[in-house]
Formats: sequence, structure tokens, C-alpha cells
Amino acid sequence: MNAKSDVQLPAVSVIMPVLNEERHLRGAVQAILAQEYAGEMEVVIALGPSTDRTDEIAAELVAEDPRVHTVPNPTGRTPAALNAAIKASRHPVVVRVDGHGMLSPNYIATAVRLLEETGAQNVGGIMHAEGENDWEHAVAAAMTSKIGVGNAAFHTGGQAGPAETVYLGVFRREALEQQGGYNEEFIRAQDWELNFRIREAGGLIWFSPELKVSYRPRPSVKALAKQYKDYGRWRHVVARYHSGSINLRYLAAPTAVCAIAAGLVVGAALTPWGFVVPGGYLAAIAAGSVPAGKGLPLKARLQIPVALATMHMSWGWGYLTSPKSLARKVIASRRPAVLSGSHS
Repeated sequence: MNAKSDVQLPAVSVIMPVLNEERHLRGAVQAILAQEYAGEMEVVIALGPSTDRTDEIAAELVAEDPRVHTVPNPTGRTPAALNAAIKASRHPVVVRVDGHGMLSPNYIATAVRLLEETGAQNVGGIMHAEGENDWEHAVAAAMTSKIGVGNAAFHTGGQAGPAETVYLGVFRREALEQQGGYNEEFIRAQDWELNFRIREAGGLIWFSPELKVSYRPRPSVKALAKQYKDYGRWRHVVARYHSGSINLRYLAAPTAVCAIAAGLVVGAALTPWGFVVPGGYLAAIAAGSVPAGKGLPLKARLQIPVALATMHMSWGWGYLTSPKSLARKVIASRRPAVLSGSHS
């Protein structure tokens, strides 16, 4: 018998924060239950106050498979859902999955192997955006291009190695318990903030392109704009809360918003030369859309510049208008030491 087959694989808890996920929840859970992993596994779904059929679908999944459980999340906030699911789970490896994320077949087995090989506290991989219509294809192309998200490896891919943060994450439970879980004041950017604390405590965050999670983009311009405005807003809170956590990549979008706004004002009030900056930006995203849209239908390719501009401008505006009161509220909060429980 192969020596590796004699080694008992660690049991895994998959945690899912869900709110209004009737469209994707069943598929996401089925992708978990179908994982090519020989160890014990459970799925804990934290249910927010959904207004669609999410709770009904979750109840069906619980009835169909004894490995699936649910826990309430009355606030509907993602970090509260994650902490509730962690507390209700039992196993030494904790896998975060969203209700609209689809794990690749060997995701958990690969992640567990990487935890062992690297000694990391958290491993993660690529947020592989995939659309189901022309607009979503356009957003997916924007989200996986460097002109859309810079050099973030979990969006665009890259070499395996230490990282500031990763998409979702597969954690050692002790790392989560040491940090008291997610800071529930961070409605967004809670992953980045938690990974920062893990790194500050000496833990390793590891990115690997071997790990891939299919992601469904927001279905409209309005939804995408809100998503990225919230990202920018809360990324600024992280910068205020953790001095030294900011870098030039995060300042690109707010700088672009300021430059374009100034160019429009100057162009309208003083000289047409002011329109060079916004015109140059539009030309840049139009040119960047060409390679990003390779292989897509024409209607999808034509919408990529709209997706790019929405992402850039919304993120930058959210960053610039992020109220300082949010940072004060976060700083005043204390991490809840409520995650420990019975583990297998």
C-alpha cells in the first residue's frame, strides 16, 4: 500500500455565508459535496435574512445530505455569518466558500496538501470570474485583466508564493481562533483585514494558481458599482485601522477619479486641453478591452469598457468618500473570542 494512503487526512469544515443566493446556492453546495477528498467533511451554511428562496433551498440541501447544516445570521453581514459558521463547525481545517462560488473538483484536497507543504496559516488561489450572459462575460473579462484590477494574483494568476491576501481562503482553525475570527465591523474587506492580522502575528498567507474558484459577477451596472464602491470604502478603513497596509496599487483608482474630475472641470471652464486626461482614460480602457475581450461575443466585448470604468470610478469614489467615523467604530470594537468549540 502507498505510504500516503496510510495517512489520515484532516477533517474539513466548509463555511458559507449566504444572503439571497437562490440562483447559485444549490450548485455551490453540490460542487463542495462532490469534492475529490477522502477525509471527513461538513458544510455549515450561515443564513442571512434572505427575501428569495435561499432558506428553502438550504433546507432541501440539509434534508438531502447529513453533512450539510445551517446556522442563523440575523444581521445578514458577511463577517458575522463567517464567525457564526466557524463557531458551529468542528474540524481543524476551515474552508471559506461563498454562495455564488463554485469549487474546482480537487480544490479541498489541493488546499490541504498546500497547508502541509508550506506551513501556511491560510492558502488560496484564483477568483475565476465566469459570466452567464453578455454583461457578466464583460465583467468577468474586466475582473481578470490587469487593466481592471492591477497585479492582484488572485484575479489575474501568477506564481505560487507568499501573498498579502488570497481569495476566500483555506485556514488552519488555530489561526482563526488565535485572531478571534473576522472583525465583524468590516462589512467589506474582512478577508484582507484578517489576513493582515495573521501576517502581523507571523503567519504565512500562501497563493497558489492550483486553487481555482469559479465566481459569478454582479448582474447589472448598478450592482457592480455598489460592490466596488463598498470595496473602496472599506479598503480605506483597513488603511486607517492598520497603518502601513496601503500601497500604490490601491491609490490608482482614487487618483484616477481626482484626475478625471479635475480634467472635466478645467476642460469645461478654462481650456479644452483639460479634456486630455478623461479622454486619455477612455482611450486606455478602450484599448485595454481589446485583449481582455478576446474570444467573447461582440456585444460582450463592447461592454467591457463600461465594466472597467464602473469598477475604477466606483472603487475610487468609495475610497475617497469613506467616512472617518467608520474607522473610529472599527478601532473601538474588540475581536470576539467566541470561536473555540468542540473539534474533531
